[in-house]
Amino acid sequence: MKFSELGLSQSLLKAIKRSGYEEATPIQEQTIPMVLQGKDVIGQAQTGTGKTASFGLPIIEHVDTDNPNIQAIIISPTRELAIQTQEELYRLGKDKHARVQVVYGGADIRRQIKNLKNHPQILVGTPGRLRDHINRHTVKLDNIKTLVLDEADEMLNMGFLEDIEAIIKETPDDRQTLLYSATMPPEIKKIGEQFMTDPETVRIKAKELTTDLVDQYYVRARDYEKFDIMTRLIDVQDPDLTIVFGRTKRRVDELSRGLKARGYNAAGIHGDLTQDRRTKIMKQFKNGELDILVATDVAARGLDISGVTHVYNYDIPSDPDSYVHRIGRTGRAGHHGVSLTFVTPNEMEYLNEIEKLTRVRMLPLKPPSAEEAFKGQVASAFNDIDELISQDSTDRYMEDAERLLETHDAKNLVAALLNTLTKESAKEVPVKITPERPLPRRRGKRKDYHGGSHYRRNNNNNRRRGNNYRSRGGNRSGSSRDNHGSSHSKRHSFNIRHRKEN
Repeated sequence: MKFSELGLSQSLLKAIKRSGYEEATPIQEQTIPMVLQGKDVIGQAQTGTGKTASFGLPIIEHVDTDNPNIQAIIISPTRELAIQTQEELYRLGKDKHARVQVVYGGADIRRQIKNLKNHPQILVGTPGRLRDHINRHTVKLDNIKTLVLDEADEMLNMGFLEDIEAIIKETPDDRQTLLYSATMPPEIKKIGEQFMTDPETVRIKAKELTTDLVDQYYVRARDYEKFDIMTRLIDVQDPDLTIVFGRTKRRVDELSRGLKARGYNAAGIHGDLTQDRRTKIMKQFKNGELDILVATDVAARGLDISGVTHVYNYDIPSDPDSYVHRIGRTGRAGHHGVSLTFVTPNEMEYLNEIEKLTRVRMLPLKPPSAEEAFKGQVASAFNDIDELISQDSTDRYMEDAERLLETHDAKNLVAALLNTLTKESAKEVPVKITPERPLPRRRGKRKDYHGGSHYRRNNNNNRRRGNNYRSRGGNRSGSSRDNHGSSHSKRHSFNIRHRKEN
């Protein structure tokens, strides 16, 4: 179903189109009309199904921009999800000038108090920090029209039930309540019975969230090793069109500069770029004038670009939802794609959580050597030369070519051409990428989580191997692996070939 069929205003439809969304997901299709009608809704759907827009669009539709009070509150279990939700709501509500703010633990509360004086109409926050603001009287919920409990089972599992109940009691009785949860344990049902009025229940059947057309791999590496390994993989795999995801704006800037310094045709996009600059870069990428797009999650959310053959997760996402969105950029329209995620030793638990959600086991990949990367570059140069010769535009140079052959050795000429078509050695162009603060290790239940997303452990062993690649998989505690690789069909080296459908 098209978003235009859901009863949304033109300003919102414009924002949706700008974000690259075309058709509503099942949870959006079923819940948006109900929420617009003011009904209480319980949405049962797994992460990665488009829940944020399903409640965000109706909230923005109903916001009174002339009213300075907080009119909607979204309670999220983690800092990362809260930030992500705030950014998406801000982007969708930009044309309507809806003011959206986020509050979470682990950040300067004085700065948050100062920002709250700008009178946000939509507030997103983690339970502990929201309750703190309520106790300080810096957040007042008397005018709340809509309350959203996002990832309710996750908040329950993290021990936030008491905080949630305290926050709900600060809101008007006649509010609209929306509850989203992947599972429905008795405690969640009790919240629905106690705090909701005749809620409509929407259940979206769980399914595999990643396509068989995307081969999913990971490389275990320390942060300072990742850039050199990534460029070697690019040389070996020779992707046609690539998106590299970085966790922060600084990371995106440094990666794009580093790639360009080493001779790759790359550019980066993030929220600090002007709209004109971002539009220009996206146009170049869509037209094939750029080979590599480096982006943050938010900047790339909603991108609909055909022909992306590879996705590199330079930083593993802090929540599985982001991973699903990232690798959804490839493996489209029946074509094969490859996703590769770099994982530092202390981030393996995040990899496991992604696998539990997607029900696909990522296969380990041993990084190629510098020599293998060089052979990959030469193989790519061979193909480039074949394409140049096949263009039938060389006749007018024949006379000059004969003169060159009279004064230079043919091997030296070809070697000079290959040198021009290949890149400088990494040793010749050192690139330093500033280390990012690592994602925190999980430490059991906490009252407020100040770091990356926190996920439940479970015993889901329903794992499926990827295809087209050889791998022993097995023990993940060691870093020694067979020589695995994904290779585009153009590659002659690295002994494994990547299928590409035309």
